[in-house]
Amino acid sequence: MALAISGLAVFTVWISWRAKALETRLHSGSEITQLLRKPAPDFTLQSLDGRAVSLGDFRGKKNVVVSFWASWCGPCRMEIPSLRAFYQQNHKADADFEFVAVSIDDDRSAAEQYAATAKMPFPVLLDAAKKASDAYGVESIPQLFVIDKNGTVTYGVTGYMPGMEFALANALGIKDYSPVGTKPNFAAGAPDGNTGH
Repeated sequence: MALAISGLAVFTVWISWRAKALETRLHSGSEITQLLRKPAPDFTLQSLDGRAVSLGDFRGKKNVVVSFWASWCGPCRMEIPSLRAFYQQNHKADADFEFVAVSIDDDRSAAEQYAATAKMPFPVLLDAAKKASDAYGVESIPQLFVIDKNGTVTYGVTGYMPGMEFALANALGIKDYSPVGTKPNFAAGAPDGNTGH
């Protein structure tokens, strides 16, 4: 009995320390800070449609937004619709950026089901073995990185932030970004900017 209580006490101290370390890291952004202005770790992962997608495929051609997520993650479920809307509004045939959503789900079917439900328009990659997420120091999700055409990490953020589309537009060099469906209000009572004159 004493051994069980002692084991429980050790476990409680360890889990409390681990939670505090994670909280401190989230507030300091240390895992992202360590990657900023450094070469992005390369990875090759299978997409839901069966293709092998490598980060190196984009080198010299496009900036890449890499979003780590999982179907069971509440904040990810808030961020993905924002990413989808941003992508649909700004990604044209000649766009100089691409998105890849890296699922860390252990269960492929859970990732497939959520990707279909959320109508994710960009490649969804599977990282059940956590090779890519470990290389990027991902300990909490959602986590998002912007990698430039030279393969350098230029932006990173952990957690969902309302309005993150503005920071993402800035990181991608999109000028005069305005979310879909918003127009300046030029006159009070005229939501479409039409004053009626």
